[in-house]
Amino acid sequence: MDQLDPAGAVRDVGRYIREQRRQAELSLRNLAKQAGVSNPYLSQIERGLRQPSAKILKDIARALRISAETLYLRAGILDAGEQDGDLIAAILREPRLSERQKQVLIDIYKSFRATSEANLDPDRSRNAASAAEPPT
Repeated sequence: MDQLDPAGAVRDVGRYIREQRRQAELSLRNLAKQAGVSNPYLSQIERGLRQPSAKILKDIARALRISAETLYLRAGILDAGEQDGDLIAAILREPRLSERQKQVLIDIYKSFRATSEANLDPDRSRNAASAAEPPT
């Protein structure tokens, strides 16, 4: 994800939460109840009007059964570049994988990231899709 201004990060995390809630087929009321927040507050988060705390994001993630880190990245609490580097470094350090297996894992991870980012930003979908395709 590109570096966003704080308002952009708030909108991004709100859109993502709404999208995940709809995919989980949860009403706003049900998600709010499960996450322990009020309906109006969750609605404001989803519309990008409120910046939720890390604790609230963690509670929402738990209720949606997704990774809290995913929401932290969307909200700008974690830096995606640092996390990418950590994951790629961990894959490269893994002694039980061959070099080919390591590269395939890294390629798959980058492909999934490009697809996820393209889904959030439809204008970039064509670029991300072509970047995710393996060279022929």
